[in-house]
Amino acid sequence: MSLSSRSVAVVTGAASGIGRALAVKLASEKIAGIAISDVNEAGLAETAAMAEKHGVPVSAHIIDVSKLDEVQRLADEAVAKHGRVTHLINNAGVGVMGNFDQLSIEDFEWLMSINFWGVIYGCKVFLPILKEQESSHILNVSSVFGFIAPEEQTAYCASKFAVRGFTESLRHELAGTNVTVSAIHPGGIKTNIARNSRVGKDTPQEWKQQGAKFFDKVARTSPETAAEVIVKGIKDRNPRILIGSDAYAISTISRLFPKRYLRLIERISGHKMSLRKK
Repeated sequence: MSLSSRSVAVVTGAASGIGRALAVKLASEKIAGIAISDVNEAGLAETAAMAEKHGVPVSAHIIDVSKLDEVQRLADEAVAKHGRVTHLINNAGVGVMGNFDQLSIEDFEWLMSINFWGVIYGCKVFLPILKEQESSHILNVSSVFGFIAPEEQTAYCASKFAVRGFTESLRHELAGTNVTVSAIHPGGIKTNIARNSRVGKDTPQEWKQQGAKFFDKVARTSPETAAEVIVKGIKDRNPRILIGSDAYAISTISRLFPKRYLRLIERISGHKMSLRKK
């Protein structure tokens, strides 16, 4: 569904980064309402205040997307507040730093519960609501790490490849219905995901600082630009939304050179992607 004065959007992970910028951008489109969610109450309140400046009704919901009952509560509260939901943007996501043998099972389970199960819960709970609308749209945030798989990203890549595969399958299932489905693949976006990432159980603590510095160096796109691209993708009903020139390059290189894409990307970008090589 394209955006209109009757549109109501739900955005998860809206306390900062892409989620915050997207909530503000959607509000500037003068839609009927926005329901934003996050576990960060203070950050979510700031986002709500920024979006409300555009004169659009905004509701803030303290929700842990890794818990099905809380996602159900988000749906119930959003419909009670705004009367409908026409757009679901599953954006909430986290990271874990470390080699596979440095990560615990708990590290994996924590990340997957948010990055993957949060998307599944959102789609499962909201799909009946979205099917009731004249037209509607599901947008799930994957990553360029849903195309490529660098070292030290086993958990994150597992989740983002899973989101991509799930979203593409769901899109084919719902083709011809009133529900449009899109996968979003951001490249390097200037957010705090690296600084807010967990360090694996046996990962050297200094990797977190190194990772944040590396991310600052390669992240080229602002959250505001990302939000503009996503909104354009909504209006165009684009099933695959790539954000940033790096996302387009990575998508192309990974398809053309499936066996050696990683070293080609490193050579072209001038950056090694492993923290062990810093």
